[in-house]
Amino acid sequence: MDKGRSHNDVLVTWRRRLDRCWTMECDIDPLILRRRLLNRQGRLHQARGIEQEMQPVI
Repeated sequence: MDKGRSHNDVLVTWRRRLDRCWTMECDIDPLILRRRLLNRQGRLHQARGIEQEMQPVI
């Protein structure tokens, strides 16, 4: 009986996805990454605060 993909195959797939994410975001400022995380967590006020910290001072 075919049980589908093995647990190891799933882990390898997730590892590849994670590696792709890291390569896409490695040059991004840590504040931007933190703001994205806060947005995903629904912590909009905190994310907005960080966004304002990132605004250029002119």
